[in-house]
Amino acid sequence: MVFLTEGLSVNKGHLKINGCDAVDLAHEFGTPLYVMNENAIRNRCVEYKKSIEDYCGGSGKGKIIYASKAFSCLEIYRIMRDEGLGIDVVSEGELYTALKANFPARDIHFHGNNKTFNELFMAVKNNVGRIVLDNFCELKMLEKICSEYGKKIDIAMRIKPGVSAHTHEFIRTGQIDSKFGFAIETGEAMRAIKYIGQIDQINLKELHCHIGSQIFDVEPFVLAAQVMMDFISSIRSEIGITIKELNLGGGFGIAYTKNDNPPSCEDYMKFISKAIREKARDFNLPMPYLYLEPGRSIVGEAGVTLYTVGAIKEIPNIRTWVSIDGGMCDNPRYALYRSDYTALIANKVEKDNDFKVTIAGKCCESGDLIQENAWIPKPKPGDIMAIISTGAYNYSMASNYNRIPKPAVVMLKDGKARLIVKRQTLDDLLKNDL
Repeated sequence: MVFLTEGLSVNKGHLKINGCDAVDLAHEFGTPLYVMNENAIRNRCVEYKKSIEDYCGGSGKGKIIYASKAFSCLEIYRIMRDEGLGIDVVSEGELYTALKANFPARDIHFHGNNKTFNELFMAVKNNVGRIVLDNFCELKMLEKICSEYGKKIDIAMRIKPGVSAHTHEFIRTGQIDSKFGFAIETGEAMRAIKYIGQIDQINLKELHCHIGSQIFDVEPFVLAAQVMMDFISSIRSEIGITIKELNLGGGFGIAYTKNDNPPSCEDYMKFISKAIREKARDFNLPMPYLYLEPGRSIVGEAGVTLYTVGAIKEIPNIRTWVSIDGGMCDNPRYALYRSDYTALIANKVEKDNDFKVTIAGKCCESGDLIQENAWIPKPKPGDIMAIISTGAYNYSMASNYNRIPKPAVVMLKDGKARLIVKRQTLDDLLKNDL
């Protein structure tokens, strides 16, 4: 039985995405093509909002912040604005895009482990809701900016809770040996909080942590919540300040293959909120206003990438290479993490997956692969291949390696397609050359 995520179906042997025939989309818009399911994205937003209301004591007790590094463009910021979510940005480019989409600055969290002076100034100038400080260098720069320009800003502090999630080492971020955040164990975090207390222009409102990405276990999030509540209690005991806002980041896993079984957002929220509530009761602390920052789990399963099959090379007793018209330039995740994906032949979905292949990209790199040992119907040149669950960290990580133009992005809503990001042209590749 073929593995399909929300919004995917089969009709007359063809893959359909939110009511649209994938083969027709490929012919109309060309390949490679990123296809995003707006209905699925909005459904995830609603589910997250409901879970935070159900388990945090009703509306007004927390907020979902979309981690836009997963997929960033004007249209996704408009959708998040319409759904009432906040957003997390990590660069001046993401911030600029969000502001151009008329996203409310008060609902923006500005992240990053090495913000430049210009980025901090841009965030202060535009009155973003929270600047999430990562280190003393940023703290000193922000103090200088606020002092020179007579601004006062609300901030969060990114804390390393010392929790190592069970995920790829490149996407673990909560342990002490990480480039992100202030460490609790060394006393660095407490020193920073004491320093901030002496600065009139900087108002510490929130503590933040993020332990990693593509996590299927609830327990690491529960442990991180407990550690952060312990630290909030220590801050009150040592300094007399009660932190009333807690941000536990994101990292919730999604299904890339039939073997993935991630918990629902309700499951995550149920156990996280229980841990926070118990710690609040034990320490006689108020239940903090809770932020969560899902990104991948909002847009990941809503995306499909379509390719056209090109050259096929059968090497007897070794492997069959199936080349597509994209690759690591539009999806570098296999090259980076050996990430598992599900591959389908969009015009042969009902045929048996009885042919083992290695799916190769067109870049001049032997490591330019999308998947090895993938079972699909026997392909031929001109077939349309679909890689599912590519809505996160595909378009956002795309490059122009080998001078290959980036694909277009199409958004589907209620069975209708609209272009939201144009395909790059060859002239686009030259526009910054002198």
